[in-house]
Amino acid sequence: MNVTLAYLTVIAIWSTTPLAIRVSALDTGFAFALMVRMAIGVVLAFAIIIAWRVEFPLHARARRSYLIGGLGMFGGMLCTYWGAPYVHSGLISVLFGLSPLVTSVLAVRWLNEPALNMRKLGGMLLALVGLAVIFLSGHEIAGFQAVTGTAVLLLGMLIYSATLVALKRINDTSPPLATTAGTLIVAMPLFILAWWLADGHIPADISFWGGAAITYLGIFGSVVGFALYYFVIKHMEAGKVALITLVTPVMALLLGNFLNGETVTMRVWLGAGLITLGLVVHQITVLVGMVRRSSLRN
Repeated sequence: MNVTLAYLTVIAIWSTTPLAIRVSALDTGFAFALMVRMAIGVVLAFAIIIAWRVEFPLHARARRSYLIGGLGMFGGMLCTYWGAPYVHSGLISVLFGLSPLVTSVLAVRWLNEPALNMRKLGGMLLALVGLAVIFLSGHEIAGFQAVTGTAVLLLGMLIYSATLVALKRINDTSPPLATTAGTLIVAMPLFILAWWLADGHIPADISFWGGAAITYLGIFGSVVGFALYYFVIKHMEAGKVALITLVTPVMALLLGNFLNGETVTMRVWLGAGLITLGLVVHQITVLVGMVRRSSLRN
């Protein structure tokens, strides 16, 4: 498969996921939408594994990877779906764009990576200032529900980042699709339990767009997106992969405004710009290295 096409597809999927999450839960409730999405993902992932005869390891390291990944997926996704109705879809992507910064902090403690230098700390500070510009005033965080939704989304981002670092610590070498499927099968009973505890209700009427959003997320958000992301990591330089987290928040803001009529004020753009600048400063070493290697090849 063409690496560039896979790269652009990942950006497209991750940019549209926040809006699809909001739409999928409008007439079904977040717990039902999340459960059905993951059920579609489980069926599709194992169908591909069987059809393509992909190895599905069950050794100790693989089982630890599935367990940690499944628990992390459950916690992160539950927080995301719960908080999504109270925050603009584009801002969900902006919040999760902070994950590389949080991951680097956790990696110092859990992976014994070098301590953060002044440049990385400066990038984090810029990102925090951008977050404050967006949320500390204005209607984006007006009201108790919006404040709570934002806090829960940030918790989901923290869980997501911690899971990535934990999986890297385990260092399982199983095929990416097997890891995705194993993670989904661990998480699936938890999503069913969450739906049962939330209301246990199957909606009598699901709108076309709600059903389409759930199906899209089950196929592309849960399986295709992750498989392509792992493919991109394997075949592309780290600097280029890091650019995904810089592009998707801006794309998500534009899509939320264009497709869902979500107001994107100048203050929101300023805050998103500061967060993006903070990510650039934080990742400047790999980005500069990528540009230099590109210049040498040309």
